Amino acid sequence: DMELVYEGKAKRMYRRSDGLYLMVFKDEVTAGDGARRDPAPGKGALAAELSALLLRYLEDRGVRTHLVAYEPPNALVVKPAQVIPLEVIVRFKTYGSQLKRMPALKPLQQLRRPLVELHYKDDKLHDPLVLEEDVVEAGIVEEGELAYIKAKALEAAQALRELYAKAGCDFLDVKFEFGRTPQGILLVDEISGDTFRLICGGEHLDKEYYRRTGDAAGLVERYKEMLEKTRRLVQLPSP
Repeated sequence: DMELVYEGKAKRMYRRSDGLYLMVFKDEVTAGDGARRDPAPGKGALAAELSALLLRYLEDRGVRTHLVAYEPPNALVVKPAQVIPLEVIVRFKTYGSQLKRMPALKPLQQLRRPLVELHYKDDKLHDPLVLEEDVVEAGIVEEGELAYIKAKALEAAQALRELYAKAGCDFLDVKFEFGRTPQGILLVDEISGDTFRLICGGEHLDKEYYRRTGDAAGLVERYKEMLEKTRRLVQLPSP
């Protein structure tokens, strides 16, 4: 007995009768804020399991997340949270929108220290980059909350970069979202090839591949490879 409360580009969110939520991953891939869309059979299950592995991995490293349980094949049980309308991006190397706004940077330039960016979450505006002062003045977060969010985003990104370095892969950047709960601010949403960039053996195993080629089937193959690598690095506790 579940009620659909939200449908996004990649997921549907259902409220369960016990007050928890079920996040169901769709077999669909989009690019350009949903301008391009293709069916991608099998993608939902791959993104769900990968998210479960990585959220669990971060929990074990002291980053509190909304994950309660992995529900195979393509869903996560999560805690309810009031999502803060910010995308928090952590970059280790220059890529994507960063190069558009600062063309004096070189592609894949190693940043001297990880960069934390805030983007206001709004597809119609294409998630614009905003200043810390903007989001505090707008009442989206308080200064203390913002400091906590930035610290946790850095901690989580660093942990993921170290994890994939063990597989000889280069973790370039990642997008996080956070939500408020009675227990405090938690890391919410998914962590998958839809939300971070990973280069292994000179090749993208993330959504960047689809952005460049429009090849949804090839993307699913890359997500399989990424999941295989991650399973070797992180084990889910047996139920």
